Amino acid sequence: IKALITLYNNFLIRIIAMEELEQETVSRDEDKVKYLSEKLPPLQITGLSMDELQKLCRQLNAKIDVVDEERYDFEAKVNKNNKDLKLKVQDLGGKFKKPALRKVRVSADEMMRALLGSKHKGSMDLRANLKSVKKEDIKQEKVGDWRKNVEAMSGMEGRKKMFDAAGGGQ
Repeated sequence: IKALITLYNNFLIRIIAMEELEQETVSRDEDKVKYLSEKLPPLQITGLSMDELQKLCRQLNAKIDVVDEERYDFEAKVNKNNKDLKLKVQDLGGKFKKPALRKVRVSADEMMRALLGSKHKGSMDLRANLKSVKKEDIKQEKVGDWRKNVEAMSGMEGRKKMFDAAGGGQ
């Protein structure tokens, strides 16, 4: 019996909500018609001369400009509010997307000045305290003239001479 009562109550609540929704849409439509009738009086263009029509067009263009400015202002406000709302939601959620950091080259002196401010005096030469190390000479094979070793490397031995003699190396 309790289940039937709750089911019946839910059904009644849905019916009442549907009726209120219909009433709200009807009242919205009436308000819209009322607002448009106040803001947009019907145009009377029959029987107007060319000068009067041009004047009317100029007035309409001026009104369109005003409305476009208002629309732009409202869009800017909405976008700003959306950004603020997203930031608040991120703060509440605890998830924050970190911005990409730029690489900045800063010397040690500049870093110390930035951290310590006026307390930092003198320069820090980090290389002065480093231990000096002698480099050992690495034996490198001396690369000679490549033309001298062509025959030995190619395994062609006397063929190069034949090629040169035939006139191929001009």
